[in-house]
Formats: sequence, C-alpha cells, structure tokens
Amino acid sequence: MDPQSCVKIKQEWDIVKARQLGRDMSRKVGFGTVDQARIATAISELARNIYLYADDGEICFEIVDNNEHQGIIILSLDTGPGIQNLSLVMEDGYSTSGGLGAGLPGVKRLVDNFDIKSEEGKGTEIQVMKWLK
Repeated sequence: MDPQSCVKIKQEWDIVKARQLGRDMSRKVGFGTVDQARIATAISELARNIYLYADDGEICFEIVDNNEHQGIIILSLDTGPGIQNLSLVMEDGYSTSGGLGAGLPGVKRLVDNFDIKSEEGKGTEIQVMKWLK
C-alpha cells in the first residue's frame, strides 16, 4: 500500500476526521451514498478500536485504479497491545469493552476484502478494501 493520506488517532475527535476523509475519498472514486456510508462506518469502527484499545495509531487511505477496477484501501495501524485471539474477536457478540461485539465482524461485512494481522505487544494492522461496482 502506498497511502495517499493518513489521520493519526489520538483523540475521539480524530475518529470523525478519519471518517470524513474516507467519505470524501470514496466520493472522489465515485462510490454512491450508500457505499460511502458503508465505508465511513467501517472507518469509524477501525478508528474507534485504535482510540479505545491502542492509544496510538492511524488510519491511512489509498485510492486504487488499476484500469480494470477502482476502489479504496483503508489501513488501520496501531502500536497497541495486539489481539491475543483473532478468531475470537471476529465472532459476532464478542466484546472486551461491554459493547455489542459487532465491530470487526461488521467491518468485514461492509467491505470486499479484509485482512488482519496482530502481534501481542507490537500492535495490529487491518487492511480493508472496497471496490467500485
């Protein structure tokens, strides 16, 4: 990924900044309002996870145009404690914060590609992609 723009996530307000930038970039690609909302929702969940669990991280964006397809890549990077059990956090209903436990499984449903890597003590990297159809 060659990020074109990134938003550092340090405060709750940064979640809104990341969401707005993602919506603006998705509009630029040509996504309709429904897909813009899906992308913004996915970004909110990814940024909120950084804010709640990692303290330090960023959301980066890249517009992809390979002559056959256009889309947007969203990369969530943090240097938090990492995720001990990736299978468990991808189950609907699992939460360590008392929430609904719909965050990451919900993000996966909203996008076309979802990849998560995490290492205890080093952080988490989540890359998602949405293609323009």
